[in-house]
Amino acid sequence: MTNNTFKLEDFAISLPISQAARTTAQKFALRQPTPAKAEQVRRNTLAVWVVNDYLQMMDIPTNLTQSDSWNPIMQLCANVADLEVSSVGRLECRPVGEQDEQCLIPAETWEERAGYVVVQIDDSYQEAKLLGFIKTATTETLPLIQLQPIEALIDRLGQLRTSPVDPLVNLSRWFIGQVEAGWQTVESLLNSLESRPAYAFRSFLNTTDAVVGQSEATTKRAKLIDLGIQIDNQPVMLIVEITPEANQKTGIRLQLHATGNQVHLPNGVQLKVLDNTGATFLEAQARSADNYIQLQFRGDIQEQFSVQVSLGDMSITENFVI
Repeated sequence: MTNNTFKLEDFAISLPISQAARTTAQKFALRQPTPAKAEQVRRNTLAVWVVNDYLQMMDIPTNLTQSDSWNPIMQLCANVADLEVSSVGRLECRPVGEQDEQCLIPAETWEERAGYVVVQIDDSYQEAKLLGFIKTATTETLPLIQLQPIEALIDRLGQLRTSPVDPLVNLSRWFIGQVEAGWQTVESLLNSLESRPAYAFRSFLNTTDAVVGQSEATTKRAKLIDLGIQIDNQPVMLIVEITPEANQKTGIRLQLHATGNQVHLPNGVQLKVLDNTGATFLEAQARSADNYIQLQFRGDIQEQFSVQVSLGDMSITENFVI
């Protein structure tokens, strides 16, 4: 959850809407089959153009014409206002009116976005205000009071340029056998590790029963976490177990295991669940005698969260959508 007590007007950045922006928006609008669609495309185009102007002022490179919002087919078939940011990904630029207190964020834009900027456009199309930023979206209605100051956008883009955002791992697809590259069954990952001379897996085999699902519908996959979080070149193993529950809920169990000749996890290694704002929702930390730690929770369809494994100042994050 985001805790924002600032006033939007105090932090908004005002920018003029150029004649070139209005001309381009009008050209795109004239292609549309209805007045409502034309207005949607016009406002989306202006919002993207203004954000592009702002990023150019901040010396952040963009690829305006490579964005879906500049594609005639996407303009007609979708409600997108994306801006391609070099070495980062797509930033969604959502327009609002001067009296709006909420912003529409269509579900089709919830994935493959580096973040969302809300742009207030005046009725005369002469001026716009960058109201604020949010990192992820899981609902179509965003109250403007939940926005972070626009400075958070610059921080976010800086982080992503040094560590590009990974695509979301879609857990619901695991139930039908569609699993992203890098995730394996626990058994296949164990077999591949046991083929290496350094991996005896004594500690893991002693706790295998802890990850056996209680339901036939339970699905679990495993992945090695080895980007700096290791001892003697032996990574830790992250296991994600999901189980369908009533009311379209999904039960999720996360476990972090020692591997190889490690009897215990590295002392102090942390396992965290972050919500869609980046705030810590759950966390566990290994003590000196722990060979695995776990967290358990449930979530709704389309809900996004991240799992972070860290030790000291080193960390790796996996991003998920249910």
